[in-house]
Amino acid sequence: MDPTSVAASPEEPVHPAYDGACISNIVPALLEWDDRPRWLPEPVREADQVVLLVLDGLGWDQLAEREACAPTLASFAGGPATTVAPSTTATALTSIATGLAPGEHGIVGYRIMVEGEVLNVLRWNTVQGDGRARHRPALLQPNAAFAGHRPPVVTKADFVDTGFTQAHLEATRFTGYRQPSTLVTHVAAHARRGEPFIYAYYEGIDKVAHEYGLSEYYDAELRAADQIVANLMAALPSGVALLVTADHGQVHTGDDVVAPHRDVLAHVAQQSGEARFRWLHARSGRAGALHEACEAHHGEQAWVFTRDELVDGGWFGPKVTDEARARLGDVALAAKGTIAFSDPADSGPYVLVGRHGSLTSAEMRVPLLGAVV
Repeated sequence: MDPTSVAASPEEPVHPAYDGACISNIVPALLEWDDRPRWLPEPVREADQVVLLVLDGLGWDQLAEREACAPTLASFAGGPATTVAPSTTATALTSIATGLAPGEHGIVGYRIMVEGEVLNVLRWNTVQGDGRARHRPALLQPNAAFAGHRPPVVTKADFVDTGFTQAHLEATRFTGYRQPSTLVTHVAAHARRGEPFIYAYYEGIDKVAHEYGLSEYYDAELRAADQIVANLMAALPSGVALLVTADHGQVHTGDDVVAPHRDVLAHVAQQSGEARFRWLHARSGRAGALHEACEAHHGEQAWVFTRDELVDGGWFGPKVTDEARARLGDVALAAKGTIAFSDPADSGPYVLVGRHGSLTSAEMRVPLLGAVV
């Protein structure tokens, strides 16, 4: 790990590196490309067996500031990569699995507009309840995971039948775990059977960051996750490479939460996205007025983009399908600093302290670290 590569301006949004070290390119680089690129950590480039471990919520900036909490990861080779936009789990995990940018796979946020209603992708529900009957996952996101290679996937057993799993991990060989120790044991067993590629996912860092922010609880969870990495290195057969990345980083928002200004909401029909990347869907004929009001009232708090500016600027990748474009709002508030934009329809079981989704370095840059047993 090379912390000297930490260099990103807090004043400018971080653009996804879709032509290079971006999470959407990891799986194609490992499974499809003839030559593995130099942005992959050197120990991974020549390995015949690779385990890809995604640590949900581990940003590069947070890791670089806490090397003492993660001595195993700190010993790995590699550096930062970028996630995709928005920097949110549903979008990023789909990009990792499919090897596609969001504009092509179409899971363009945590809460997306589909046929006139907002679908919460992780829960796969709408205000009407379970959305699987109306929005079939395999049709909403039809691209094959892992280029059709059907590798073993080791993730939480609770996720096996969810709509989101069906949308981004369909037709893989699913192995569910209930405790971190069994994640390690399952991955090692697959490796001993000679599987050339194994995908594993651990959600703990993200869950702790959401509930407790970037506090001592986060540090404790990072130590626990680093121990999982150490246990994997001890359990894997000789010659297997372990590649570790993440879907996004985190910002400690705490109570820095505001509602969009009333002059903005006067032009809004619906909201989607999430608190750090809030999509505003304009009332008929008011898209221009909505953009002006957002600039006037939130231009210091957020990067204010129209849909066309984001699409034309390549923020969702070089290709944006008609289906993906239809799921976007008219104006996006991509939060700066630590602010979050509230929406009464966007709630969960507890108040979030840590959040993500926007375009800051803390959210957009993730580790891409590797070692060989």
